Amino acid sequence: MTHYGNSTLVIGERIKQELKRQGKTSVWLAKQLGCHRTNIYKVYAKSSIDTGMLLHISRILGYNFFKLLSDEYEKNPNA
Repeated sequence: MTHYGNSTLVIGERIKQELKRQGKTSVWLAKQLGCHRTNIYKVYAKSSIDTGMLLHISRILGYNFFKLLSDEYEKNPNA
């Protein structure tokens, strides 16, 4: 797992948690994204993600993952 600075935020894990909180499955998200579920499992393992993909996932789930990243930055901008 890659960490940038002292950040412990793993964006893939947070996506997985939000999906579970909404009662949706990896298969459901894969269908929404037009990919295979194995690609979703790869996303879960990532500590970083392409911004276009993150925007798409944010829109699908109705959750602002960019705010989550921004909050992490605000906590420790020099990390």
